[in-house]
Amino acid sequence: MPTPAKYWREIPQRYRLEAGKCQACGQIYFPPRQICALCGSREFTPTRLAEKGKLLTYTIIRVPPHQFADLAPYAVGIAELEDGVRLTAQIVDCSFEELRVGMPVKIEFRKIYEEGQAGIICYGYKFVPE
Repeated sequence: MPTPAKYWREIPQRYRLEAGKCQACGQIYFPPRQICALCGSREFTPTRLAEKGKLLTYTIIRVPPHQFADLAPYAVGIAELEDGVRLTAQIVDCSFEELRVGMPVKIEFRKIYEEGQAGIICYGYKFVPE
């Protein structure tokens, strides 16, 4: 699990789905990068990711890390968004039998976990069937 300081640094990506778009070639990176892997440019423009896409693959987690033991079993998948970016996230609000490759999904913000004795609640994105 990320530390609270790391979590707060990642808020633009987590809460606004903020990516970096290379000004030279248009490649989109999430999370944002310092150097474009395609053209080597260092100039990026903040851009918001598409919120809809399709499921490319998925798996059912039956033996999770201890932080997520109370959620098991749960589904995790990789989706390709409408802008071509691929994300990995938990898939919620559907049964395992409903999951299928090519299924349209959208991104929603949900509680990911609570950290420590203070109960700091960390939020992030999850995939929901559309």
